[in-house]
Amino acid sequence: MSNQQPTSRRKFLQGSILATAGFFIVPRHVLGGKHPDGSRYIAPSDRLNIAAVGCGGKADVNIRLAYNKGSDNMVALCDVDDRQSKKYRAQFPKAPYFQDYRELFDKVANTFDAVIISTPDHMHAPIAMAAMQLGKHVYVEKPLTHDIYEARMLTEAARKYKVVTQMGNQGSSGDATRIIETAIQDKIIGHVHTVYCWTNRPVWPQGVRSPKDKGESQPVPAEVNWPLWLGTAPTRAYHEAYMPTRWRGYWDFGTGALGDMGCHFMDVPFRALKLKYPTSVECSVGSVYADFFKEAFYDDVCPPSSAIHLTFPSDDKKVKEIKLSWFDGGIRPQLPDGVEYSDVFRDIDGGVLFIGTKGMLVGSLFGNDPKLLPVDKFANTALPSPKKPLVDGKTEGHQQQWVKACKQGYGAYTSSSFEEAGPLTETVLMGNLATRSYLAREGDKFTGRKKLLWDGATMKITNYDYANQFVRRQYNGGYTL
Repeated sequence: MSNQQPTSRRKFLQGSILATAGFFIVPRHVLGGKHPDGSRYIAPSDRLNIAAVGCGGKADVNIRLAYNKGSDNMVALCDVDDRQSKKYRAQFPKAPYFQDYRELFDKVANTFDAVIISTPDHMHAPIAMAAMQLGKHVYVEKPLTHDIYEARMLTEAARKYKVVTQMGNQGSSGDATRIIETAIQDKIIGHVHTVYCWTNRPVWPQGVRSPKDKGESQPVPAEVNWPLWLGTAPTRAYHEAYMPTRWRGYWDFGTGALGDMGCHFMDVPFRALKLKYPTSVECSVGSVYADFFKEAFYDDVCPPSSAIHLTFPSDDKKVKEIKLSWFDGGIRPQLPDGVEYSDVFRDIDGGVLFIGTKGMLVGSLFGNDPKLLPVDKFANTALPSPKKPLVDGKTEGHQQQWVKACKQGYGAYTSSSFEEAGPLTETVLMGNLATRSYLAREGDKFTGRKKLLWDGATMKITNYDYANQFVRRQYNGGYTL
């Protein structure tokens, strides 16, 4: 050995251990190194080292369930609002804290393996892309992205960088989703041709004049980095109406009721019917009347209510195409004959109804409490056991399912990997594309009120070019994918 190039302790141990154990995960405490909090690393098979970008709102659930009372490690935190991060900065005082995710990635990326992203919609894609490019596994809140192009890019990036991914639509880890998927594919209600989804959202302001439209502004709180909060969005003055949670109703930041709840309700039929890209979309929206009989809508905010109608190609030879309709803002679908109001509208949050050639199947949020209809016809028919694997803790296990998959590595199963979540998000956001196109006008004529034809392969509306501006937005502030 004295006449050879010195061999590092790391390389020597790696070679020795891997030579004697074909599938052994080398513990970090063997290789050396420490967490930012000073403790020695624990084997990757035991704990996952996680960074959180976004510490308030839904992040409170994501961080808590991923950390899992200390079974896994939270090693770095990031939020543009110090008020939102206060709780977790106190809980993890030795974890480095940043306001800018780019600084987090630049300075401490070597200390974590995975990132939880719980920010407003308009920042999901650039943060997730940057994390995946560093080889980090990612958990991203729903909707996966703010626009269709971003969803396609993240789906492709997950494959390219071979990382474990999960979107935060926890219903995809529930038993009900799997039961409904099995029932529909077993043709218990025959050949499904129509699906209705509905929600009571929004429960935040939509269809109102925004502070921007009214020229209002307020002083920026000392704890908020407003330019970083705006991120990819166009510059505007600060107002408390946008944060911490009401951003959902503003197009620059959120994706409205559809973006918020569509990934929960539409996920159920998307999986059960193995839907592909839609071929067409059309809509109508609730309006704001500024003057008597004069329609006025403010481009800065999502509408107070909407009805979206999507058409999909069908793999079922008995069904030419599948119709899926979405209703929000309190609007509900007309019920078919043979079902009672109380049988369908059972959950204040909303529901999903499948209509087939032999009957119907209804579920609540996440597809929970599935029920065959008409009740008399299916009184003696039991729903099947799910074919897909159940998740420990069901919807509460969604985050830990991702954590465990990260420890196993790329290829491990997650309920809402980007392979599933990307196309689903594209479909959900197709409704917003139609909504924003619906409001287009030339003078007194509304030019966007038509059925829009979609080419999924090229991500393009083929019969109304105006709508294509909503496929991919332009980033502000120097951000890129």
